[in-house]
Amino acid sequence: MSSFKINGGGRLSGEISAQGAKNEALQVICAVLLTNEECIIDNIPNIRDVNRLIELLVFLGVRVKKLAEGSYSFKADQIDIEKTKTKEYATLAGGLRGSIMLIGPMLARFHKAINPIPGGDKIGRRRLDTHYEGFTALGADVHFDEKLSAYSIIAKELKGTYMLLDEASVTGTANIVMAAVMAQGTTIIFNAACEPYLYQLCNMLNQMGAKISGVGSNLLTIEGVKTLKGTHHRLLPDMIEVGSFIGLAAMTQSDITIKDINLQQLGLIPKVFSRLGIKMELSEDRIHIPAQEIYEVERFMDGSIMTIADAPWPGFTPDLISIALVVATQAKGSVLIHQKMFESRLFFVDKLIDMGAQIILCDPHRACVIGAERKYRLRGVRMSSPDIRAGVALLIAALSAQGTSIIDNIEQIDRGYQRIDERLRALGADIERIN
Repeated sequence: MSSFKINGGGRLSGEISAQGAKNEALQVICAVLLTNEECIIDNIPNIRDVNRLIELLVFLGVRVKKLAEGSYSFKADQIDIEKTKTKEYATLAGGLRGSIMLIGPMLARFHKAINPIPGGDKIGRRRLDTHYEGFTALGADVHFDEKLSAYSIIAKELKGTYMLLDEASVTGTANIVMAAVMAQGTTIIFNAACEPYLYQLCNMLNQMGAKISGVGSNLLTIEGVKTLKGTHHRLLPDMIEVGSFIGLAAMTQSDITIKDINLQQLGLIPKVFSRLGIKMELSEDRIHIPAQEIYEVERFMDGSIMTIADAPWPGFTPDLISIALVVATQAKGSVLIHQKMFESRLFFVDKLIDMGAQIILCDPHRACVIGAERKYRLRGVRMSSPDIRAGVALLIAALSAQGTSIIDNIEQIDRGYQRIDERLRALGADIERIN
C-alpha cells in the first residue's frame, strides 16, 4: 500500500493538461467486443481502472497493441467466451465496476454473458436494475447463478423494442445501446442518459456501422444491424479532471492554466465554480485561473444561500460534488452542498473537519459549509482516501493546508488520475509517494 506525503501551504503555477476521459474510456473500450475488426482508440488515460479493463479484455482473447502513449489497437477476433465462467474472470471482473459494460457487447455478439457482482467506489447504493431491465426488454433471460456467484444473461436473439428507463443511468444506457445495435428491428430508448460519454460512444458506434439517431438527446432510436466494422476513435478530455484542477487553483491561490480541454463538453462545470467566486478566463481549448486571494460565494437573486446540487447531464456532475465542497471551505460565504445520487459520498467530510473545516453534515445527502475566508487555514493531518473523487478532494485540501498531511490508500486516487503526483510536482507541489 502506498501513501502521499504532502507539505501544504505553497502556491503552484504553470500549465497542466487534462487526461483522456476515464468514464468514456470504460465504455468505448468495452465496445471493441462488438466487432472482429481492428479498433484504434487514442487519448486513453494510464489509470488503474482502465488498465484493469484492458487486462480483462486480454484475458478474454482480445489482441491489444500499444501504438504510442495513450494510443491502443484492439482486435477481438479470438474471443473465448467460455472464459467468463472461470474463477480468474470472476476475480478480474469483480474488482472493476466498469466490467458491467461488457454485458451489452457480449449479448449482441455472442448471445450470452456472465457478470460477477462488480466492485468500485463505496459511495452508497449503485443498483444495476436499469441494465438488467433493459436486457430483459430486448429478450434476454437474466438470473443469478449461485454456483458462479454471478448474474448469467442469455439471449437466443435480441429484438428491438420501446423502453422507458426508470433512471437516466449513464452506464445502464451505454450497456443497453451496445446490446441494441445488433438486435433485430428498432429499439427506442426514452429517458436515456445524454452525458458527453454517451455522445462519444454513440458516434463511435455509428462510425462502426451502427444506426443510432437522436445522439446527444434523451431519446435514442437504434436500427439494428447484423455486423459492425472497425474504427478509429479519440477520447474527450476528462471533465472531472478539469473541474478538479479548477478547485486546486482556487484552494492553493495559484495561477494555473488547464490545457487540452473541450469547453463545449464541460456543461455547467465552469459556471458552478464561478458561483463559488472563482475567476476564470475561458477559451475553447484552455482555462486560465489567475491567483486569487479571496473568492466570494454568490447568493441567489432572492438573497438565499447558494446551493450546489448534482443532477443528470446537463446538470452538475456528481463526480465533482466533493471538489466543490472542499473549495467552499475557504470561500467567503456559506454553501449548501446537496449530493442527491449517492448517500455515502459526503461521509469523507469528517476528515475535513479534522483539518479545521467548518462543515455541518445535515444528513447523508446534505452538508452546510461555512467558508473560513482563509482566516482559519486547514491544518495537515493523516487520513485515508475512501474513493476516487473524495481522495482527490482530500489531496487538494492537503495541498492548501498548513503543515504536513499523509493520505493513505492512494490506490483509489490512482484509479482515476494518471501520475497525479508527478503532474502536481511539475506545478511546484511538495508531494511525495511513499510506501
